[in-house]
Amino acid sequence: MDIPKIFNISESAHRIHNPFTDAKFATLGAVLRLEPETRIVDLGSGSGEMLCTWARDYKITGTGVDMSELFSKQAKLRAKELGVENRVKFIHADAAGYVDNEKCGVAACVGATWIGGGVAGTIELLRKSLKDNGIILIGEPYWKKLPSTESIAKGCLANAISDFQLLPEFVESLEKLGYDVVEMVLADEEGWDRYEAAKWLTMRRWLEANPNDDFYKEVRAELDLAPKRHVTYTREYLGWGVFALMAR
Repeated sequence: MDIPKIFNISESAHRIHNPFTDAKFATLGAVLRLEPETRIVDLGSGSGEMLCTWARDYKITGTGVDMSELFSKQAKLRAKELGVENRVKFIHADAAGYVDNEKCGVAACVGATWIGGGVAGTIELLRKSLKDNGIILIGEPYWKKLPSTESIAKGCLANAISDFQLLPEFVESLEKLGYDVVEMVLADEEGWDRYEAAKWLTMRRWLEANPNDDFYKEVRAELDLAPKRHVTYTREYLGWGVFALMAR
């Protein structure tokens, strides 16, 4: 059980596996007004940066679940580095269907809503781990402007224009599911650059170190495409944000 190999290679040096920066995660933690000992479950927790830094800064406790064996190991190392290994734990497992063994004040899926078959299904999954009046966090892309062609959408790694919505439509869709949107923090171009551009050096270093690897051609092809794809499509068309929800 693991994520596709290209992500374990290209994002192996990432601490954050989405377009957020350290500052954005700090802002998110602050605006949520986290109380000490708030319990958080994070599905698709990556290398654990959100839980680890919030455990350090806000004294939360929590559990992260991720399919990547590499990222799960990195999350445990990060917890030790920040001295919060007694506050947070990380599980290498498929987060799809995961329900925490105790109710949480915050249930999050920040950039992996495929685990629930989409936004609505993921919200329903997170709700099962949530206390009454708890907060759900959903991280999801949206269109900054609507692509004029399907080829542009595919340049943003969407399957079709219909995969994402414009921001007003996306917020309205959350409300239609029966939730108040009580906060949001949106990524910016710098965050996208740090997420995407950081992959390029990692891939180049991997290619230099692994010239005879069976996966060499795939990584080489991705590095050939990724910079042009990002500056042509992602930066212009794709937004990303984390939205805090409370049931009505």
